[in-house]
Amino acid sequence: MLDAKQHQGKFGEDYVRVLASAAGLIVLQGDLDADGVDLGFRATGRYGRTLSPTVEAQIKTWSAPFVSSGHLNYRGLNEWQFNRLAGPDFTVPRFLFVICVPADNQAYAAMSTDGVMLRHLGYFVSLRCEEPIKDPDRRRRRPVRVPTANVLTAASLRRLAETQSDW
Repeated sequence: MLDAKQHQGKFGEDYVRVLASAAGLIVLQGDLDADGVDLGFRATGRYGRTLSPTVEAQIKTWSAPFVSSGHLNYRGLNEWQFNRLAGPDFTVPRFLFVICVPADNQAYAAMSTDGVMLRHLGYFVSLRCEEPIKDPDRRRRRPVRVPTANVLTAASLRRLAETQSDW
C-alpha cells in the first residue's frame, strides 16, 4: 500500500497521463528523475517546421491550494527544483504542472453512469522567463505563481506539445 504522499503523487502523474491519452500524445518517462522532469509529451507528425514536437513537465500535486488574484501561490518547489524549470536554455520546453487534488484520497475519482470524474483540476506554467537561482539550496522554497487561467486540459496539453509554447 502506498503512503499518502506517494498515493497523491502517483494520482497526479496518472491524471496527466489520462489527459495526454485523451489528447493523442505519446507520454515519455525517463528511467530516472535526475533532472527535474517527471514526464514528457510528444505530438506525432509535423507541426510547421517541427517534426514530433515535445515538451517536458515536473508534476506536483497540492491538496490545499491557495488562490489569490487569479493565481495559485504554489510553494512546493525547492530552489533546486525551480532551477530545473527556470530560464530559456532548455532544448525541450519545460513546464510546471500543479494538480490540485482533494485532501481525502477516497475522493480522487468518482464513478457515475456517464463515466469517471477525476478531481480536481490541473494548471500549468512556464518558468522560461524566470531567472535561475545562483547557488540553489534544496532546503529553501521558491514560490511560483501559477495562473488559474492556465487550466491543464487535453486540448491545452496538446497545444503545448504541438507549439512547444513558452506561455
